[in-house]
Amino acid sequence: MRHVLSALVQNVPGVLSHISGMLASRGYNIHSLAVGETETAQLSRMTFVVMGDQSVRDQVRKQLEKIVTVVEVEEVSSQDCVERDLMLIRVKAAPGAERSQIFELVDVFRAKVVDVGLEELMIEISGQESKVEAFIEAVRPYGIIQLVRTGRIALVRGGTISDEDEE
Repeated sequence: MRHVLSALVQNVPGVLSHISGMLASRGYNIHSLAVGETETAQLSRMTFVVMGDQSVRDQVRKQLEKIVTVVEVEEVSSQDCVERDLMLIRVKAAPGAERSQIFELVDVFRAKVVDVGLEELMIEISGQESKVEAFIEAVRPYGIIQLVRTGRIALVRGGTISDEDEE
């Protein structure tokens, strides 16, 4: 089972190293990790994806909550949330029909060409993991030169807007 956990941490040197080292020393593998500043410069958000049953999720959460620099831990995947991955990919794309086909795929997947070379394209795509994976498979026949992906990022959705809130 896949669990997405979000930890709000103090933005100080060594936090990432401390947390990843603690999880590794206890035998927990981090499937995905993304870290970045939040709306408050003193805090960063770490989004972890861990694989395992409920006991693995509970243990990882408990271990995170013990760390002094961790302000808050939330299991995002158990709530109504939005998850995204981001990828940059360089694909072989000689001028002509092949390049046109790749541009069509970029359009279908709502991706974006961010760099054009003589024999290659660099494409940016974001979305759910399944969309990113499908795009990789769609362009694989053309020749993937290089790719890089972020870890998963996720936020819990806000409350719904009711008729009262709109007035």
